[in-house]
Amino acid sequence: MATSAEAPAKEAQKRDSQPQKQKRETQDEAELLTVPDGWKEPAFSKEDNPRGLLEESSFATLFPKYREAYLKECWPLVQKALNEHHVKATLDLIEGSMTVCTTKKTFDPYIIIRARDLIKLLARSVSFEQAVRILQDDVACDIIKIGSLVRNKERFVKRRQRLIGPKGSTLKALELLTNCYVMVQGNTVSAIGPFGGLKEVRKVVLDTMKNIHPIYNIKTLMIKRELAKDSELRSQSWERFLPQFKHKNVNKRKEPKKKSVKKEYTPFPPPQPESQIDKELASGEYFLKASQKKRQKMEAIKAKQAEALTKRQEERKKAFIPPKEKPAVKPKEASTETKIDVAAIKEKVKKAKTKKLGALTAEEVKLKMEADEKKQKRKK
Repeated sequence: MATSAEAPAKEAQKRDSQPQKQKRETQDEAELLTVPDGWKEPAFSKEDNPRGLLEESSFATLFPKYREAYLKECWPLVQKALNEHHVKATLDLIEGSMTVCTTKKTFDPYIIIRARDLIKLLARSVSFEQAVRILQDDVACDIIKIGSLVRNKERFVKRRQRLIGPKGSTLKALELLTNCYVMVQGNTVSAIGPFGGLKEVRKVVLDTMKNIHPIYNIKTLMIKRELAKDSELRSQSWERFLPQFKHKNVNKRKEPKKKSVKKEYTPFPPPQPESQIDKELASGEYFLKASQKKRQKMEAIKAKQAEALTKRQEERKKAFIPPKEKPAVKPKEASTETKIDVAAIKEKVKKAKTKKLGALTAEEVKLKMEADEKKQKRKK
């Protein structure tokens, strides 16, 4: 009896242990897939390839004429940076090309690809200080061609300017979120940085040229940056956190130009249209002679010509018709309230003439004399 009771208990324990094992396995896989923070791949040294390379490899690229002066100045620095990796660099100003090739001392087989990317970036107006970073192991580059994505030239310039933003603010935000250096020049966008950042930069650039504003992608990048800080959310899907922007296709003309009105349905077919002979029979032209028909046609043509001539003459005469003049505005009569009293003004002028400038009137003189006499009496 005891054995029969223990059997179902053991089966239940096994069932509980199975999902726990699965959880542990998934946790171990997640730990193996995630790269630990601060880990770097060891650099490729001469000890890894002591015998060097068997064949000589070389790459060449052309550069525009406006880059000639800058490349002349910085070329000694380019040669110095490439000589450290035993790569030879030559600048041909006559052909307008840059060439890089491996030597017998070159031990890193991938350094020639990095040197090729360096000269490509220099040709696309990237400064030497930024372009030389491509020689590092954890840095990559991407040159995105945008010239053929938009057909209309004006639209292309507008969208390219939208990517840069006012005073380069959009480009700066993109650089901070992706840890990449981005350079917009002509028909290309050059980006230098880590692989993950380059992937995001390419997506933003292509979406912008497809008329999707970069601010939407920048918003999603900002949210992703905050979510990446949380260790628990690393293995989960982020779709519920990311914003879903709906595409709004706003039509300028909502209503069609020609509105077609549907006719009421009738089971009967439409009436058969009249033929040319039927029309002539109805009007009586069918029974006319050929000469009479010809005369009628000529009269109709002359009538049309006369109408056209009168219209033309009327249009010509319009230029000689004088424009309508505005009616002359009559001066308003002076109101009785604002009438000037001429007699009063004359009296004022007469009084002013009798007065001397600075002299006192007769009444004022009398008052002054009386005041002086009173003062003398008080003193006595």
